[in-house]
Amino acid sequence: MQKPIQELAPRISDCLKLIYTLQEQGQKVSTSVVSERLGVSDATATMLFKDFAVAGWVEHVPYRGVRLTPEGEQKAMEVIRHHRLLELYLARELGYSWDKVHAEADKLEHVISEEFEEKLDALLGYPTVDPHGDPIPSKDGVMVVRRGIKLAELPVGQTAQVLRVSDQNPEKLCYLGQLGLYPEASLQLLSRAPFDGPLHILVGQPPTQVEHMLGLTLAAEIIVTAPEPAEQ
Repeated sequence: MQKPIQELAPRISDCLKLIYTLQEQGQKVSTSVVSERLGVSDATATMLFKDFAVAGWVEHVPYRGVRLTPEGEQKAMEVIRHHRLLELYLARELGYSWDKVHAEADKLEHVISEEFEEKLDALLGYPTVDPHGDPIPSKDGVMVVRRGIKLAELPVGQTAQVLRVSDQNPEKLCYLGQLGLYPEASLQLLSRAPFDGPLHILVGQPPTQVEHMLGLTLAAEIIVTAPEPAEQ
């Protein structure tokens, strides 16, 4: 369990990455959730938790399942760094669309060496975000997250910039791409229909802005820059 990431079984690194993601989203990290998301049995998820506890990577939290220890989080950062650097490489250098890089990076993240990772980082110019706007951990495991708010919570009339998209579903990403809602895209919320109705948004910069309607559920997965506080 103390081997480098590329020498661990893919299931181990996948589980570490999933636990971190669930924690980041404030969700309970239970065996049932992990088994469902990884496509393994509850018994396998339980065994992974036990192995991680023995390695000092997780600790049990009453009513919340498990939580990564500092050692476990550092290990998860290694996997996430490999994954997000690969996503950016696939998109920038090989021309993959942002809805396809996640699945490809999942296959490759387990096998690249630390030397390959360092060369990849240098080739890409030491990037800090991946194609979805997610932060890339530094070599020493530091993750700098750009704070924002959900598009669903943006005040009507406010302009903002897309920071990241938190869902990796290819169909959703493909649709958002068609609307031009990539990281760094500018937008304005024109109106919000009542009773959880859709948002009426303006995407892009003048004079080429385009109007779109966006469902509230999908808008909750788009993180945008927070409005500047009003001057007193």
